[in-house]
Amino acid sequence: MVIGVLALSQLIDTRFTRKKEYSKSLHASLFGNMLWIAVILMGLLASVVLAKETSLFFVTYGMFLFASFRIGIFTTTLGASIKKAWAICMVQPLAMFLIMIPSDMWYSTLTNPLAIGFGAIFLIIASVWSVLTDRAGRPGMESTHKTIQAYLASQGNDFTEAEAIIEQRSFKTKVSTSQIRLSASDGNMKFRMVLPEIHPGPYHPVGGSNIPYLMYKNLESSAMIMHSISDHSLNLPSKNEVENYLKNLDSSIVKEEGLMCTEPVTVQINKARVTGLLFGNNPLLFLSLSPHGMEDIPNYMKKEIEQYAKNRNYVRTLIVDCHNAMGEEISKEDGEDMLKAAKSCLDSLITKDSYPIEFGYANSDSMDVWTEDLAMGGLGVVCLKINGKKFFLGWADANNMENGVREKIVENFAKQGRQLLEICTSDTHYAPVKARNRNGYYQLGLITGADKLTKWFLQIAYEAESKVSSAKFEILENEADVKVMGQGIYEDYSKALDKSLKLTKGFMIGSVTLFIITLFL
Repeated sequence: MVIGVLALSQLIDTRFTRKKEYSKSLHASLFGNMLWIAVILMGLLASVVLAKETSLFFVTYGMFLFASFRIGIFTTTLGASIKKAWAICMVQPLAMFLIMIPSDMWYSTLTNPLAIGFGAIFLIIASVWSVLTDRAGRPGMESTHKTIQAYLASQGNDFTEAEAIIEQRSFKTKVSTSQIRLSASDGNMKFRMVLPEIHPGPYHPVGGSNIPYLMYKNLESSAMIMHSISDHSLNLPSKNEVENYLKNLDSSIVKEEGLMCTEPVTVQINKARVTGLLFGNNPLLFLSLSPHGMEDIPNYMKKEIEQYAKNRNYVRTLIVDCHNAMGEEISKEDGEDMLKAAKSCLDSLITKDSYPIEFGYANSDSMDVWTEDLAMGGLGVVCLKINGKKFFLGWADANNMENGVREKIVENFAKQGRQLLEICTSDTHYAPVKARNRNGYYQLGLITGADKLTKWFLQIAYEAESKVSSAKFEILENEADVKVMGQGIYEDYSKALDKSLKLTKGFMIGSVTLFIITLFL
């Protein structure tokens, strides 16, 4: 009979939830019943330890705690209003109670003043907690609970609510996208290195989380989508904005073209490493702290490097954040070293002779390279032949790299007599699987390992090398009007989360203390 009541009451519960999902009602029932059982067991344990006579007090008391839990779960994750939560909170626990307890004991147990009194207190506590946590993000966030519900829905691939909430807070702005397009003289091969000002994110599957792959496919799978100097404030909030951005890329304008490029220059100052090439009078810089790692390079560094380059009469400076090792926000010392290395690289490039460009490109599209730490764009390698020397540049559609993996692959390339300048990642926020770790994703090399990645990269590099032919370069620029998330939304979310957690901690401490007191009554 209890099983039958559970099934029926769970169906009733679904009518009070926004998504009408039976699985959610099932989980709410499971955790609520576990709480009820825990209360009864702790009551029995207290009776034994304190040598008290056992009674049905904790059965009735647990029923009210079960109902209090249902108020919290229905308002936070199931989308019910506080009124609906009150209407439904007692249905399942009371129905189970009436079946489990003999009818001749109903009156004595349900009229126990202590059970009713403490039960009512917990119902009020749950209601107050629910109201306060829902308002924790105001005025920046209208409803904390709706945001939680939208996030949970997005994890089931229903991203419409999350995007709608984010897009309400987003604003229009101009974002630029720079490209270096290499075209073989025989017209058989083209390759683009793309530096979008936007940032992948905010998280899979919302907004522009998978935009590196979408751009890669949009450019006929012959491109490397680099991580430029940008952060999450430049996330595209919705699929509509992603489509708008991608369509606008077709109107990119050729700003300069040429046939000559310098050999690469690498400057290392302490942890900071900058590798640069000069296409005509347009320097391309790759910035990295690998194997030490860092978060996104801050925008002030981009501005300072660009101003320095402008003072040296460079036309336009293209800067890539290699994003190839895990780390915290860049320190002041490392930032200063990176700026010095970038400036030194720019100074060196001025003195270098330029030579005709040859290139070859290949990717992993025809290979079986699926792995949990690699996204849909796979791997790519471009081989640049300058002044008779071959230089390789690797790319992965991945969210960062495991520390030290880049160095192992570079070393393995060197053993094969090939110079791998850098391996860059796209910083995609697409997740092929749900990662059960603090980061929420698997960085490249964590699952696959350096040896297997080396094998794949070398295979692609051999193919790219076999395709090398003379080419010209073109510098393309594009500006698009799109909505971006901005920084304020993250600050509001962070404040709401912090305040909600503090409220929850305070209410939890108070509730546990009150429950412990009842064990001694």
